[in-house]
Amino acid sequence: MQFLAKDDIAAPIAHVFAQITDFAAFERQAMRRGADVRRIDTLPRAGIGNVWSVRFLFRGRERDLRAEVTGFDPPNGLTLTAVAQNLSVVTVIELVALSRTHTRLTIRLDLAASGLATRLLLQSLKLAKGGLTRKFEARVSEFAQDVQARYQRRPGQGQGQGQG
Repeated sequence: MQFLAKDDIAAPIAHVFAQITDFAAFERQAMRRGADVRRIDTLPRAGIGNVWSVRFLFRGRERDLRAEVTGFDPPNGLTLTAVAQNLSVVTVIELVALSRTHTRLTIRLDLAASGLATRLLLQSLKLAKGGLTRKFEARVSEFAQDVQARYQRRPGQGQGQGQG
């Protein structure tokens, strides 16, 4: 099963790439939502081989997930692969510079199941795919707006600048 969302951001590609690779911010966000996030690797910066162990509640049960950066192409994007029990999720984030000050963000999630229970879960998700797609697109749009707002608020940035 696949989900796809695109959004244009009024910010340079380098800024957007820095935001999508601010893994510490994503870790804090997950922890605020109740997840236990542990960074496993000891790499000094973002790149292939960054690995996390995540424990969270889903449908009344505690779940364990292992996420790893499996592709890294600055400033064009990255690939994250996550595995939880019999479910794998490959997230491909692509950035395209539309101009010096505008970037297109594309996020694709590919979900695959290997066990019977997980296949049944994916089947139920397929029935609700329209609503899930709308929620996914709304989240990506919200993220894009946050990235754009952070770019426009950066130090030394006056009113009205960075929007062209």
